[in-house]
Amino acid sequence: MSINKQVLVTGGAGFIGSHLIDRLIADGTDVLCVDNFYTGTKPNIYHLANNVHFELIRHDVTFPLYVEVDAIFNLACPASPVHYQHDPIQTTKTSVHGAINLLGLAKRLKCPILQASTSEVYGDPKVNPQREDYWGNVNPIGPRSCYDEGKRCAETLFFDYHRQTGLDVKVARIFNTYGPRMHPNDGRVVSNFIVQALKGEPITLFGDGMQTRSFCYVSDLVEAIVRFMAAGPGCHGPMNLGNPVEITIRELAERIVEMTGSQSEIVYRPLPQDDPMQRRPDISLAKRELDWAPAVPLEEGLSKTISYFDGLLSGPDAGLAQAAR
Repeated sequence: MSINKQVLVTGGAGFIGSHLIDRLIADGTDVLCVDNFYTGTKPNIYHLANNVHFELIRHDVTFPLYVEVDAIFNLACPASPVHYQHDPIQTTKTSVHGAINLLGLAKRLKCPILQASTSEVYGDPKVNPQREDYWGNVNPIGPRSCYDEGKRCAETLFFDYHRQTGLDVKVARIFNTYGPRMHPNDGRVVSNFIVQALKGEPITLFGDGMQTRSFCYVSDLVEAIVRFMAAGPGCHGPMNLGNPVEITIRELAERIVEMTGSQSEIVYRPLPQDDPMQRRPDISLAKRELDWAPAVPLEEGLSKTISYFDGLLSGPDAGLAQAAR
């Protein structure tokens, strides 16, 4: 973003949102952070409280928002199964009503708007890696549908606004991302495995552990998001953003046990309904349009994330981490 621009980041107190705000402020941008703190946490943005380039509004995007900004990053939505299945109706409303309200704001302001969509729009894919022209294999009535179909509907709204009004929209399909500030109990494999390993608890694998994921470190993802917004009005996506290096869940668990020096044993549980067996992005479009590819190796990113959780579980906020959902 350009110096002295004011941008809106919804979901700004969340894991990815707070890192994006740090980057935008470092680039000289004024940021208006909006969050209802359903899954976002105040500790993620404590360090910005006295920063003159930062402003916070507590607000739920399912209700209209009246502000003046030059660009909008919409990251507002619970993103882990534990959280988005806790209140599935609200999850769908956040994706759909939130998109309608923020697209209406962008239309009034005539400003670009970026939607944080998800690899979950591909469902349990029958092709690997997943390209943007793949329409997916999604169960529309399952326990994950509130998130999967909510995000798919939001993409529909974004492109309909673009076609009907000429609005400059950008749709980023974000694949598994990890790093500091992840919620300690959000149900995602990286945070789950690290917390279990550090506490010496059994590491829980669902299924046989041979399902695959591709993990992108948060700083790499933020770089891609910033480049996407700066790419100009001709670049709309949808665009896969993630790391194309594939790893099995079992291998990830074994690596985390080794890196933490944990004595935790690996235990197996039944695979949840509709849990995808493969997740791997084809990022050819991002390479071509953004000149972007992930730079942080998994070992380096895991080391930083383990250090974060080690400090969280042993520091002054340890009680908060234990009590969090």
